[in-house]
Amino acid sequence: MSLDTWIYYFLAVLVLTASPGPSSLLCMTKAVQSGFKLSVFTALGSLTAITGILSLSFTGLGVIIASSELVFSVIKWVGAAYLIYLGFKAIRSTQQDYEMDSVHSANKETTKGSRIHHFVSGFIVGSSNPKAILFFTALFPQFIDPNASLMSQYMVFAITFAVMELSWLLMYAYLGAKSSNWLFAKGRAKIFNRVTGGVFIGAGALLSTTSRA
Repeated sequence: MSLDTWIYYFLAVLVLTASPGPSSLLCMTKAVQSGFKLSVFTALGSLTAITGILSLSFTGLGVIIASSELVFSVIKWVGAAYLIYLGFKAIRSTQQDYEMDSVHSANKETTKGSRIHHFVSGFIVGSSNPKAILFFTALFPQFIDPNASLMSQYMVFAITFAVMELSWLLMYAYLGAKSSNWLFAKGRAKIFNRVTGGVFIGAGALLSTTSRA
């Protein structure tokens, strides 16, 4: 792969990963509620899911999935339903404020169960966006050199994306953890839950309108 091709791919991935979406919002929310350490597992779950989508798209299976109305609809509605569920859960929360001690203890007590819970949450959100399948399926043909080793190209594509995606997700999580100091004031947890809940519901509603076109 030439350096010019990689730079163009890098710029395309930069736009994709830097743009805030459900996964970045989830990482930020988890960092506020549970601390930065646990939000890292949310980011890893999302990264695992989206890297899997990247791999399917690269091998050509993404074309089959994207062209199947049934599979596309199932992925779309599962993702929309989960985002809306997260939104209603946040809005219905009766929590009025965050206790600094509870967040610090959550950072210290990163039990296996809590790590798995955060990982699975990130994985579901990351894997339930059908737009990622369409994006990668349309993206790779623009950069793949059929005369070069496909495995080496895949490794470059996957590693570049993984580094960029994880970096941005952790950055959003870090911003969430830092903003938690402001949220420790009385009553602000309720405001935060209402705002993020509305955003999650809006994201779910928007995702439900996605079409293969």
